[in-house]
Amino acid sequence: MLRTMITATNTMSQLQSQMDVIGNNLSNTSTPGYKARDVKFQELLYQQFNNDKKDAAPRQTPVGIRYGAGAALSQVQMNWKVGTLQPTDRGLDFAFTAPKQYFNVLMPGEGGSQQTVYTRQGAFYVTPVENGQLMLVNGDGYPVADANGDAIRFGENASNYGHGDGGTLNVSYADGTTEQIQLGVTVVERPQLMQHLSDTYMTLPVNMADLGVAPEDVLTEMVGADRADIGMQNGALEASNVDMTKEMTELINTQRSYQFNARAVTLADQMLGLINGIR
Repeated sequence: MLRTMITATNTMSQLQSQMDVIGNNLSNTSTPGYKARDVKFQELLYQQFNNDKKDAAPRQTPVGIRYGAGAALSQVQMNWKVGTLQPTDRGLDFAFTAPKQYFNVLMPGEGGSQQTVYTRQGAFYVTPVENGQLMLVNGDGYPVADANGDAIRFGENASNYGHGDGGTLNVSYADGTTEQIQLGVTVVERPQLMQHLSDTYMTLPVNMADLGVAPEDVLTEMVGADRADIGMQNGALEASNVDMTKEMTELINTQRSYQFNARAVTLADQMLGLINGIR
């Protein structure tokens, strides 16, 4: 009975983690650029009990009984499917039409330094800075980086914004002149190695050396001829790719599995009580 209770409680804790992931997905259904997480399970160690050797009865199943120790989360994997594009008709809204491509954003780091983080949220704005210039920032106020990794700046008399080929920001000025600025775009080749700062920002982990990989093994900067592969649409935002129907179905299945294991604990407790009563 104790084995039954241990197996059930081991699985219940993992099912609770799955419900947390599903709840996080459901809470971000309206977050632009959010990617849903999918949970994968694996079987824990089991113990083999062989039947009596004198039992020579023919059987179709393997000889012996396997007592498992429950199930555990093996991986929380991100769904990289591109979300639905929502038209906004706004010149500073950009959406990726290709998976695993991210905007480069400069976020304050430790000791007053700046670190590059990656996001698919493409709602940008302009804010005035020194020397009569404007800086391109995202909705949280962080500077958007160009292809060289620098904050994007342009003249304060900019009057219109648009999108060119290869992830280019076209800035039109009141005097009729135009300026083309290459937006910083990075492809995340090995997304499971990335460290998530929030539901929309991620960056390289600090223990890259311990993982045995280099930054160039994880990220590919879209520069030069590679910029022709950038898939981007102007005047639109990428919606979350969370499938509400799928998530609700998974939630119901997880809750039923949790109730089943909780019932197993209750039954095992009742059987222990009966045994103690007999004694």
